Amino acid sequence: MSEEMLRYDRMVEAAKRGVVRQALREVLSRGGQLPGEHHFYITFRTDAEGVDIPDYLRAKYPTEMTIVLQYQFYDLTVENDKFSVTLSFGGVLRRLVIPFIHIITFADPSVNFVLQFQPDDLPDLLVDEEESEGEPENAPVASDEPGDDQPKPTGTVVALDAFRKK
Repeated sequence: MSEEMLRYDRMVEAAKRGVVRQALREVLSRGGQLPGEHHFYITFRTDAEGVDIPDYLRAKYPTEMTIVLQYQFYDLTVENDKFSVTLSFGGVLRRLVIPFIHIITFADPSVNFVLQFQPDDLPDLLVDEEESEGEPENAPVASDEPGDDQPKPTGTVVALDAFRKK
């Protein structure tokens, strides 16, 4: 029996990051406007690979930073693994690129919604559902070798009769 375990913790983290991605895509589908009183607070790691912010902001916020998307944000783009947005800092527009994997907290206070994330430096877990069409990467592959048509044991079968009340 394999010692490898299913990493449900990482699956849940990837799913939560997918919620953030979908929320930002919803904003895009509405012409870049948040509906009603919705607004997003997004806290992210500034010292992580792939985060692209101006040097002076990285110096001011060396480990993490929170941005607010509400009224004045521009050119929001959402990709499968990151999003980009232009914000005003001291009256000067600056472009930020933030990989979803480096988000620490996502909140929408208008509906009392908060997601907190565990650090995860393995962005391969964040796969868009649209990309995963077809067979999974680890799907079994048919082989023409003799003997491969025999079923191989994959786990333990447990009879539930032993646990039923008589």
